[in-house]
Amino acid sequence: MSPPKGDALLPSTTTEAAPTKKSPSAGLRLVKGLLVGIALWTCLNAAGLAPVPGCVSDGLLRGYKAEEQCPQVSAVTPDKNNALWTALGETFSTDAFKTRAVEWLGGAVRVPTPSFDKMGPVGEDPRWEVFGPFHDYLLKAFPLVHSTLEVTKVNTWGLVYAWKGSDADLKPLLLAAHQDVVPVNPDTVDKWTHPPFSGHFDGERIWGRGSSDDKSGLIAILSTIESLLESNFQPARGVVLTFGFDEETSGLHGAASLSKHLLETYGENAFLLLVDEGGGFAQEYDGVVATPAVAEKGYIDVRVDVTSPGGHSSVPPSHTTIGILSQLLVHYEANPYEPRLSRGTPMYWKSQCLAAHVPGVPHKLRKALKKAVKSDHALREAQKELFKEKSFRALVGTTQAIDLISGGVKTNALPEEAWAVVNHRIATDSSVDAVKEQDTALLKTLAQEFNLSYTAFGSQITGKDGTAYGTLTLTDAWGTALEPAPISPIDAPEYALLSGTIKATYNAHRSLKGDKSIVIAPGIMSGNTDTRYYWALTEHIYRYNHHNSGNGTALSNGVHTINESIDADAFLEMIRFFSTLILNADEYTA
Repeated sequence: MSPPKGDALLPSTTTEAAPTKKSPSAGLRLVKGLLVGIALWTCLNAAGLAPVPGCVSDGLLRGYKAEEQCPQVSAVTPDKNNALWTALGETFSTDAFKTRAVEWLGGAVRVPTPSFDKMGPVGEDPRWEVFGPFHDYLLKAFPLVHSTLEVTKVNTWGLVYAWKGSDADLKPLLLAAHQDVVPVNPDTVDKWTHPPFSGHFDGERIWGRGSSDDKSGLIAILSTIESLLESNFQPARGVVLTFGFDEETSGLHGAASLSKHLLETYGENAFLLLVDEGGGFAQEYDGVVATPAVAEKGYIDVRVDVTSPGGHSSVPPSHTTIGILSQLLVHYEANPYEPRLSRGTPMYWKSQCLAAHVPGVPHKLRKALKKAVKSDHALREAQKELFKEKSFRALVGTTQAIDLISGGVKTNALPEEAWAVVNHRIATDSSVDAVKEQDTALLKTLAQEFNLSYTAFGSQITGKDGTAYGTLTLTDAWGTALEPAPISPIDAPEYALLSGTIKATYNAHRSLKGDKSIVIAPGIMSGNTDTRYYWALTEHIYRYNHHNSGNGTALSNGVHTINESIDADAFLEMIRFFSTLILNADEYTA
């Protein structure tokens, strides 16, 4: 564009006029200035130094719709079998049934069924034999279940119960639980309020190992079916039960074998949905929130192994293997994985449900979460607030914990080897390979500093010339690395069926009406369940047993430690949940 007419050129110092230089128009300069300004603001906003202007912020909130971010369904109750459902509810509310249910669970607790790490094959390791008396107990306690359902034993101690439906075209419902419990440390027995295998009922709670994890789930399922059979109920949709016996030790002998049997018998994607142990409901921000786990974190135990020359400790090197390992482990803990709340992940979905439906969420957090749907800056602000809760932060990101360590055999002998195991729980939006890559990179500098030949997960990283002082080796400690579980869909009718069942159960147990007494918010499991072996059986896997955690979590009931117990009323509500689920599923049509 030519300069506007009337603009004079400066006099030239040469005899010829200097060529004119075209200057940008005011409009172009304005556009460039705006682009530079936007770029600068974007950088500052990303760093948290330039907040979103109020007018823009309000615009982000105006587009927010709670039901789009966290849809809620109405309570679902049986139609055809409503009279039966109502009658069962009345029965479950009686003192006579409470006494019976308490005895069912207490009797199961009184049969110890611990599983231990690194147990030998079934038939060789005698410790598996504890499940024999437990099977005898189940046969005696639930006679109608065992005379009506087809019972198959897999790898001796795995249990599959098949309750055939009258309509073979309907996909069966699959319910899972596990028979084994975590061992009780003999040194802690005197610290229990009631003996760990007493099944003691104090009028309010049932005490003992397995009372919560997971004999409560297993016995609630069998109690439900025994009650349905006593009422002469015949399902149209089949119901299959699968009970592993070594879930606490990764299911290598139990669920691994059961999954093969179920695949051979029923095939892939053969089940309507699978419900296993897992989430429950609890008080959160002055609201009641049920959290079906729609995914599980991945898992890998990384063994960190250091070797160096031995010798007499009177002539020590600057760093022994134990000293080197210690510095490596300190470096691990100084560099934890940074969690990041990301859209499209179960914990993001849960946070949106809190913002949309739960009263008591702080205004600042609620506002940030609503804006986070479109604003990255707001998402980070919400993350900052949410991560103040340690458990939420741990569920979002990949975690690490140094749980095992060994080194040295004598005080006057230099240790030739020292090792530790670092347990990782892998975020749902990460992978086993990502963890291996980060761990490998983390220790590379120290490996060079200590002149160690470094091998990580089968790849030579440093020290290829053979002049290294010692070795550093990273491996998958037990060969049991597990990718994060596939995320079960939350926009599917199967999830709506589960959600409606949860609401109906919660309301019925408290004689409530309406759909706003409890919020359904998807989440994840902090640990892994037997469902890791069942991914091929259905895409609708929900880890939820309707356990009432009150103001805490299921882990606050002494799970895996002393004084494990369960509130008797909470156990009765679990039975109500499974009866509602079976009857609702029986009438379900997509």
